Amino acid sequence: MTAVAVAALLSGCAAVGPDYARPPLDLPLAYKENAGWKPATPQLIDASQPWWEVYHDATLNALMAQANRANQNIQQSEAVYREAQAIAAAARANFFPTLGANAGATRARTNSSGAVKLGDDYSLGLSASWEPDVWGSVRRAVEAGDAGTQASAADLAGARLSIQSTLAQDYMQVRALDLQKKLYAASIDAYAKSLALTQHQYAAGVVLRSDVALAQSQLAQAQAQAVDLQAQRTQLEHAIAVLTGQSPSRFTLAALDDQGTAQMAVPVVPPGLPSTLLERRPDIAGAEQRMRAANANIGVAQAAFYPQIMLSASGGFSSATIGALFNTPSRIFSLGAALAQTIFDGGLRRAHSDQAIATYDASVAQYKQTVLAGFQQVEDNLATLRLLDEEAAYQAKAVEASQLSERLALSQYRAGTATYLGVVTAQNLSLTNQRTAAQLRGRQLVASVALIAATGGGWNATDLATSSPSSSSTASKTPARAGS
Repeated sequence: MTAVAVAALLSGCAAVGPDYARPPLDLPLAYKENAGWKPATPQLIDASQPWWEVYHDATLNALMAQANRANQNIQQSEAVYREAQAIAAAARANFFPTLGANAGATRARTNSSGAVKLGDDYSLGLSASWEPDVWGSVRRAVEAGDAGTQASAADLAGARLSIQSTLAQDYMQVRALDLQKKLYAASIDAYAKSLALTQHQYAAGVVLRSDVALAQSQLAQAQAQAVDLQAQRTQLEHAIAVLTGQSPSRFTLAALDDQGTAQMAVPVVPPGLPSTLLERRPDIAGAEQRMRAANANIGVAQAAFYPQIMLSASGGFSSATIGALFNTPSRIFSLGAALAQTIFDGGLRRAHSDQAIATYDASVAQYKQTVLAGFQQVEDNLATLRLLDEEAAYQAKAVEASQLSERLALSQYRAGTATYLGVVTAQNLSLTNQRTAAQLRGRQLVASVALIAATGGGWNATDLATSSPSSSSTASKTPARAGS
């Protein structure tokens, strides 16, 4: 009884090994690329609504719902999360004693000093053993298991956010290609009319055969580029099908009309303060939880330097006949305590401790690198959006000027005061500028998605406390968390 009391008292002592503390970081007070840009009221991205709804596109919303349900990478991450939960539960089970039951029946022939004896033996009993967590090894293992579960939950959120952002970016590129395809369809129609005009003028002897050839070349080139756009769109459509868990052969993404495509606005996303990024990005949260697990594993390794205490008890019945098995004289029991200490292991425990410390140091470096990479991604996308906004303003002026030049050149050609080469030059310049403007629109939309993903998509580290595979796989329950 004394051993049990001592073990119970010691099990309440502090666990060996260092307690976890987040390493210090030199965080900036604000993002450099966010200074003085976009004074308009931003659209908040938080867990109150799915982040992709800021684009006001019903088709995108439906695709996101499908991806949240059926994407196989998300399903894999959910399975890994459940595995981490089971590992943590296995570590927690070491807090409790192990109980066992046994029953046996034997018939044996023995020879003792020439006396041969044939007899039976029956037994029935219970046994229990328990190793008190005197030095905190189990507590540290549970701490590591819980941290591993939290890291896996963050990985699940990160995987979902990655799938969602990839899907949104692919979708934005498809819509940008739809704009370009409509532009080329209008240009091909205009070029066909220009070809007909030159053919009529050639038949009338007004222009040279070279003008007809030039018009034919221009039309064929535009048709070829339109086919190339369709090839790009087809590949993106196939990628979207896989992201939503569907076979490409069974998936078709219809083109939006001119009005629907033009209404896709680039949302203004507030990046927040750099210090909040530590709680808003699942990859940073996951890296910190791995660091916490590595810190706890140092305690597990250091606990091996201390002696082990094992308590055991057993009781039951043993008799030569079944009828007498439960009689009082057949009762048996045992109580015991054992103390074991490794004296020499060739440096094995020290090596394990050094390994745990090195693993922790590596996790600290990985955590800090993940934080720096997160800051870089936010700064990159802030700069991209700011510069693309400026570029789009200049490009709009270029489109306006080139369209005027095209109209004037065509009027002069019809009046016979300009060559068809001037018309082709003006038309090609106008088409190029309009296509560049459409591409810029797509790049702005893609960059806005990247910024939302870089700032966590509305996810917060407090979600780790309540996350579970069942809830995280249901988009309607947690729609805006990195996923939901």
